[in-house]
Amino acid sequence: MPKSEMRVGRRGVVTAGLAAMFVPTACGGGSGSGGGGEGGGGGSQTLVIGIESEADVLDPQVAGGWVTWRINRQIFEALVDEDLTTPSSEAAVPELTPGLAESWDVSEDGKVYTFHVRQGVTFHDGTALDAAAVEYNIRRMWDETSPQYNAKAAGQTNFIWTFVTDVQAPDPATVVVTMSQPFSPFLRMLAQGGNGSTAIMSPKALQEFGEDVADHPVGTGPFTFDERIRGERISLLRNDTYWGTKPALDGVVFRPIPDASARVAALRSGDVDMISVPSPDSVASLVSAGFQLSEGIPPHVWYLSFNMKDRYTGIKEVRQAINLAIDREGMAKNLLAGTVNPAYDVQAPANAAYVERTAEYSRNVARAKDLLAAAGLSGGFETTLTTSVDGSGQIVPAPMAEYIQQNLAEVGIKVKIETQEWISYLSTWAKGAQEGVGMMQISWGMTTPYWLYIVTSSTLQAPNGPNVGYYSNPELDAVMSSAIQATDEETANDLWRQANDIVTDDAALAPIVNDKAPYVLASYVKGFVSASEEWYDLRSVSLEDV
Repeated sequence: MPKSEMRVGRRGVVTAGLAAMFVPTACGGGSGSGGGGEGGGGGSQTLVIGIESEADVLDPQVAGGWVTWRINRQIFEALVDEDLTTPSSEAAVPELTPGLAESWDVSEDGKVYTFHVRQGVTFHDGTALDAAAVEYNIRRMWDETSPQYNAKAAGQTNFIWTFVTDVQAPDPATVVVTMSQPFSPFLRMLAQGGNGSTAIMSPKALQEFGEDVADHPVGTGPFTFDERIRGERISLLRNDTYWGTKPALDGVVFRPIPDASARVAALRSGDVDMISVPSPDSVASLVSAGFQLSEGIPPHVWYLSFNMKDRYTGIKEVRQAINLAIDREGMAKNLLAGTVNPAYDVQAPANAAYVERTAEYSRNVARAKDLLAAAGLSGGFETTLTTSVDGSGQIVPAPMAEYIQQNLAEVGIKVKIETQEWISYLSTWAKGAQEGVGMMQISWGMTTPYWLYIVTSSTLQAPNGPNVGYYSNPELDAVMSSAIQATDEETANDLWRQANDIVTDDAALAPIVNDKAPYVLASYVKGFVSASEEWYDLRSVSLEDV
């Protein structure tokens, strides 16, 4: 059936490639016969997920945001993967596992990584994965002298390739990456996504489609791209030639529904099988109605970056005062109904270098006022906070910003809030804080403490990196450099804890809450796991009769 021919199913208009999988039914409130209108009784297995915003481009090396990586990860794979089949309660940090590299070796001095590329793997376009394809992709992200170099891909992944000096494919099954110094987070970084990914794309597709490759995404993953209609859906189909364990699902449809109440309504009506970021006040009633709640402890921090060039937030005492004026406990309990935890460190708890600093991040209005007075600002001041209205990990950003606005008003700080939709905001955020903007909000974090380097290093200041507040501290840079080069994990973690303390003492950031990443699923959705990550593995998910 040609893609221009559409049908209407239980969930409304669906992609032609999946249309036959949808059967109209009154299934709602988790009481239906299984996903896609038909469940485990031999019917179609198509999972429909209501996501919190429109996705970015389907080019994993260029795309930003977790919401997009959750999609791209089903299509593409990197050399190194993480075990997302173990829930957060059993593994605070996911174990690294082989991906497109079936194994790797690291030289004694920590400077040379030799990857043994998995054999017998094909891209979705039928071309073979080999070492040359891997090298081609790395050079796209790293080597500005190569013809395939892509400045956007390099901009999103430059903190991964910072120390790389050479990449070679001496034979079809071997890729050798050489660095100027040890880089202890390298393997973990290869498995990351959200602000660019090292996922491997088909060189044939890159050459054939060029700048339009995001409209024709070709990877090696468990699902293949079917169709995208912006603002409506992205549909994927099972890759029946997948090299690993094949998914139980026939397909997945990601439906962007930016309004949280609309996502909840879509789940209740049976238009979707699963939603991310339910409105906090809906969770209890959904569970009472028979829906499943799945949450974990992902490496998530909803935080503010202070503009160090600003006349007010450039003052340490002001930044400290803002941190002390924010009622994290009240926001977590009252506004967000326990779907998050207050954040007491610049790193997320799902991180081996976590340091709890409750005194610095618990509310103390009197102390905040004293600090403002010490800075000569007892009368307060005006500033701007920028945020999005939706987006991956953003929870309910506008109400959260308004909550902070009210907190800061109590100490005399008048905050103007500027908002944008998620994809537009990502571009605004990446440019860095502009004049008059005292704080920029984002949600991020990683299972490697190297994340702190990414957002605070003086070498990664916007617009050339994610340090959007232009923070610079030579002492911090030195400690982080030592942590990066430490080949012993415990030594590295001790150094990262020192780095956390420096950032906290300098009030360079304002961590607000750690999300539990709640998902609500219909009762017939089985096998979904909330691991200690901001994305998931759908290979084990199935839809069963109730």
